[in-house]
Amino acid sequence: MNVSFIGSGNLAWHLAPALDNTDYSVKEVFSLHTKHAEALISRLYHAKVKATLDFSESPSRIFIIAVSDDVIPEIAQEMILPDDSILLHTSGSQPLNVLAYAATTRIGVLYPLQTFTKNKKVAFQEIPIFVESEDRDTEKAILHMAGSISTKVFKISSSEREALHVAAVFVSNFTNHMLTISQDIAASHKMDFEWMKPLLVETINKALALGPEAAQTGPAKRGDLEILDRHLALLENDEAVAEIYRVISQHIVDRYDG
Repeated sequence: MNVSFIGSGNLAWHLAPALDNTDYSVKEVFSLHTKHAEALISRLYHAKVKATLDFSESPSRIFIIAVSDDVIPEIAQEMILPDDSILLHTSGSQPLNVLAYAATTRIGVLYPLQTFTKNKKVAFQEIPIFVESEDRDTEKAILHMAGSISTKVFKISSSEREALHVAAVFVSNFTNHMLTISQDIAASHKMDFEWMKPLLVETINKALALGPEAAQTGPAKRGDLEILDRHLALLENDEAVAEIYRVISQHIVDRYDG
């Protein structure tokens, strides 16, 4: 079945070629940034840049919106679609009903649970993909498409997906920000962040092997208030980071106290 993409960002950069290497042929890419669309179609076999959201003469029957969450409803309403089209979004946080005013009743969600960056390869076969639709035939079509690129496909509701997305923010985005803070602290004391990498690898491996709760260590877990106070004193020149340290440490102390 033919597919068209609306969006040419990080997710589309990986998802479109993954589908294009199966029985799903990507025919069109629309983007507000034409150069980005041109870069994406250079990774595809037969795709062309689409200049407008009028897909009434499109050879595709599946249309995947892969854009920023806040513009999904507007894009969906502006699209002109062929009869019996399937329209999907790929957001973790937006509910299914943001597509309710689209020019098709066959709407759904295809949400890959992964962080995507254009210059970092991913193995789609190992990425969990979460699918939602209130129409049984549409759901079946999405499940089939997701199964063509991943061995881990699950059905999920909008409310469950939102909770999953919050959990994923803690795992990925917040963890990465903690690493950025660590790098800043190391740099401010003229230390090499490379020294942290073995610790980081062991921390992740241990959390995966034992479970994160069982793997927790550190002064907050031990309730070592003297060390916590000394760390806060060291951070006193950066009030925002000190507050992050205080809040997270207190949360750990409260969780493991007693």
